[in-house]
Amino acid sequence: MRTLTPGGTSKNPDTPAADSNAGKRFKKQGFWRTALQQRYLYLMSLPFVIWAFVFSYLPLWGWTMAFQDFKPGRGFFEQEWVGFEHFVQLFQDDRFYLALRNTLAMSVLGLLVGFVIPIIFAMLLNELRGMIFKRFVQTVSYLPHFVSWVVVAGLVTKMLSTQGGAINDLLLGLHLINEPIQFMAKGEWFWYIVTASDVWKEMGWNTIIYLAAITGIDPELYEASRVDGASRYRQMWHITLPGIRTTISVLFIMQIGHLLQIGFEKQFLLGNNLVQEYSQVLELYALQYGLQMGRFSYGTAISIFNSVVSVILLFTVNGIFKRISKESIM
Repeated sequence: MRTLTPGGTSKNPDTPAADSNAGKRFKKQGFWRTALQQRYLYLMSLPFVIWAFVFSYLPLWGWTMAFQDFKPGRGFFEQEWVGFEHFVQLFQDDRFYLALRNTLAMSVLGLLVGFVIPIIFAMLLNELRGMIFKRFVQTVSYLPHFVSWVVVAGLVTKMLSTQGGAINDLLLGLHLINEPIQFMAKGEWFWYIVTASDVWKEMGWNTIIYLAAITGIDPELYEASRVDGASRYRQMWHITLPGIRTTISVLFIMQIGHLLQIGFEKQFLLGNNLVQEYSQVLELYALQYGLQMGRFSYGTAISIFNSVVSVILLFTVNGIFKRISKESIM
């Protein structure tokens, strides 16, 4: 059926343009219908949306400080705009590249060791048959997560001490060394000490999410594999590991996004003047050469660099995983 328009041309309601407009109206009506049906869920999520906006997006206004010669006490329009001057200073400072090297080194070590060990530990815990012993091991393993880094740094320093330190006493007792080793004074060992301390503290806590993913695997797969004669090792390799592949991929992508944002508590508490060349990371560099010296704009420039690089890494790795394994977090 055709109708005449005021201009005298004919219009067919069955044309693709009409179908497209009808589809858009249907989608719009469907959205509002769904929103009305799920209004209580939207209301429940509203506080979290507001929280994310206030604490995650609203502070981005402060990034304007990096393009100003910020002086406290002056109004926003009274600040002197300097463009990319602070970024130029940042990339010309040798200490920045030293901090970047240390940050990347400890991040990569933490990614290789701290990401793999919880997966292995979760798979081994899953193979335990005694529930009492299994729960005991799991509880003991994640308790260090609740201990502050101040206490952990004190324990690590005491254990590696040359006077009564457990590690030196053990090595001396086994006659592996002739005199105590000053672990905390050797800069080339600092990265490994921080990584080992972080793994000990967070291994059990990071294992929880993998154990939760393992519980979602169909038990009939294990039963079928046992009927076929598969050993427990084969079950772990061919059933458990593929069953949590999606969880591993998502967490790996998210951890890559935080590659430069490793904090500074561990390095600040375990470091000293003897290992400063190996302990200074980007956030500690921003604290010492930015905030403590009153260079607020310079510190903001360092934070922007961290955030921009993290976003680039996140989208890059997510795109690679999406092409290879069809796994994505966006």
